[in-house]
Amino acid sequence: MPPDEAAARTRSIYTAHRRAGQRLYKKIDSTLRGNWAAEVAALRPLAGLAIVAPAHPALGRTVSGGNVYIGGQALADTGLWKLEHAHRPAAIDAQLQEAGLETGTLDGDSLRDEPEALAERIQALASHGVDALVVDARHEQTLRTLALAMTHSPLPFFWVGSGGLAREIAALEASPAATGFAGLQPPPGPTLVLVGSLSAVTDRQCAVLRDSGPVRELVVPPVVLRRGPLHVEWQSLHARIGELLGAGTDLLLRIGREQALDPSEGALLAEALAKLVGVHFAKIGALIATGGETARAMLVEARIDSLELLAELQTGVAAGVPRHGRAHRPYIVTKAGGFGGERTLYEAWHRLRLSQPRAPE
Repeated sequence: MPPDEAAARTRSIYTAHRRAGQRLYKKIDSTLRGNWAAEVAALRPLAGLAIVAPAHPALGRTVSGGNVYIGGQALADTGLWKLEHAHRPAAIDAQLQEAGLETGTLDGDSLRDEPEALAERIQALASHGVDALVVDARHEQTLRTLALAMTHSPLPFFWVGSGGLAREIAALEASPAATGFAGLQPPPGPTLVLVGSLSAVTDRQCAVLRDSGPVRELVVPPVVLRRGPLHVEWQSLHARIGELLGAGTDLLLRIGREQALDPSEGALLAEALAKLVGVHFAKIGALIATGGETARAMLVEARIDSLELLAELQTGVAAGVPRHGRAHRPYIVTKAGGFGGERTLYEAWHRLRLSQPRAPE
C-alpha cells in the first residue's frame, strides 16, 4: 500500500481492538521492509512512546548505532536492501524522522544486565519529548533485559520489534509446559518446497538442499508466470509438477532470475507460482514455503485461511497444520526468504522427512 493508506489501516485496526490494560506490540520486519515507519507514526498519538528494537541476534540481525546489521554487514550494503529499497535511507532513525517522529537512541548493550537502570534511562528520554526510542542491541540478553525493564512500567508506550524482542516478552509470561510442542508427525506424501524469494541467502539454501537430498528441482522463468496459462510452457510445467508429486517425489519449485526483475512484481509472480501448483497441492504431505508472499499465495490458492502452530523447527522457522475441519491437512512450514544459514532449508526438509511415514522403496 502507499504509506498513508497503510498508516490509516493500522490506526483503524488498533482503534477497533485496543482494550484497557492491554499492551501493543507492533511487529515489523527485521530488515525494515514495508511501511513500518508510517504505521508507527500513526500509532504514536494513540499508544504512547514507541520503543523500537528490531534486533534478532539469534538470526544474525543486530542493531548498532541505530543501524541494522545482517551477519555483521550493514543493511544498506546488503543485496537484499539494494534489490528492494536502494532509494530509501536504511538507518532506523532516518526512516522514523521521514515519517515525522522525533527520535532518540539508547545503547541497550551497555545496560544489558541492569533492568532498573535501563528503565530509568527510558523514562528520562521519554520526558524530553522523544516520540520513538531506537534501542541498540547486539545480544539476546539486551532484549531480555529490555523486556524485563518495561514489564511493569507506568509509562505509556508500545513495542516495535521483530520476532527477537517478541520471544523475550513472551518468555516472561510462559509456563514451562507452554514452551514444549507435540512431536512432528506429517501425513504421508511428498514435500513441496516452494521458493519465491530472490535473495542470495535463499539461492545458497536451495543449492544445499538440491545437492544434499533426493529432491528434484524445477525452476520457472518469470516470463511464464507473467503470462500464466497463455504461455506455451504453462501446461507442460503444470503437468510435470503433477507427475513428480504424484510419484511421491520431493520437489523444489522456484522462481527463476532475470537481469532486470522488478521487486514490485513479487506478489504477482508468487500468485502465479501457486496457481501453477494448483490442484496438485492435494498430493503433498508437507509444504515448505520461503518468502512471505509465496507462503501467503500458496495458502490462499489452497483455501487455507488459518493454521494451528505446532513447532519451531529452528529459530524463525515455524511448522503448523491447517485448522480442523479439512480432510487434507499437510504440514505447513514457513520461513522468511532473507535469513538463515546455508543449511536452514535442508534441515527443515530433513526434519520433516525423518518424521514422515514413507512407502517402502
